Amino acid sequence: MPSVTLSGRAFLRLSGKDAETFLQALITTNLPDLPDGEVRPGALLTPQGKILFDFLIRRDGADALLIETTEDQRDALLKRLTMYKLRAAVDLAIVGDGDVTIAWDDVEADAPRDARFAGAGRDVSRRPGAGGSDDPALYDTLRISAGIVESGRDYALSDAFPHDIILDLTGGLSFRKGCYVGQEVVSRMQHRGTARRRPVIVKGDVALPETGTELFAGGKPIGTLGSVSGALGLAIVRIDRAADAMQSGTPITADGAPVALELPAWTGLAFPQEASEVPAQ
Repeated sequence: MPSVTLSGRAFLRLSGKDAETFLQALITTNLPDLPDGEVRPGALLTPQGKILFDFLIRRDGADALLIETTEDQRDALLKRLTMYKLRAAVDLAIVGDGDVTIAWDDVEADAPRDARFAGAGRDVSRRPGAGGSDDPALYDTLRISAGIVESGRDYALSDAFPHDIILDLTGGLSFRKGCYVGQEVVSRMQHRGTARRRPVIVKGDVALPETGTELFAGGKPIGTLGSVSGALGLAIVRIDRAADAMQSGTPITADGAPVALELPAWTGLAFPQEASEVPAQ
């Protein structure tokens, strides 16, 4: 069972009788569906529907929820939630020491499961605190193979919609819950099928260039390379432009070297056959 410890994480605990209803009206995740022992992704959006903060969330005892985010988002997220709090019976507190331990394959039965990996057939757990014994780079390889992107390495906050990071397919975006910040824009993208950016797995013949390298097709940028592990990487690309390049035989390159792009098989997504055919799914 590989296990790694990641540092630079942060935890916010929301407790009190109004904790769930308070958060339900703000974030993309549908909290009434969240079972004990499961960790789901979520986001707090701008009114324009872009991701302002991203995080993972799970239950933490009766009337309490635990948000895991990055250290550099923690204070601003806490400030934003406090601004929305008004008179709600919710206590907000910073907890934990900034470490999280992630394990996969033959995971303990009672370990909280990361729902983002379930569709890819990977059994992954995460717990607050240190305890991992392997190289943290193994986690990047795991994420890349599953097509799971994270902010910072793979996309910039305030520059991506939930569909761009397949939040609609990893349990972090609900179209059945009530209103939340940015909900109207996201719902419109879903129902009109206008999502044009999706994560892809990038494959090279040799080691890929560094994170931040642009991907080009026919001299035009179609995306930016994110997390890299040897000859494998992640990128969020315009799938319509990538499809046009593939259909015309135009090479897709990273720093001048040819690469191949694959949508994560488990998502059921496909490159559109026509430029106007861009399913949001």
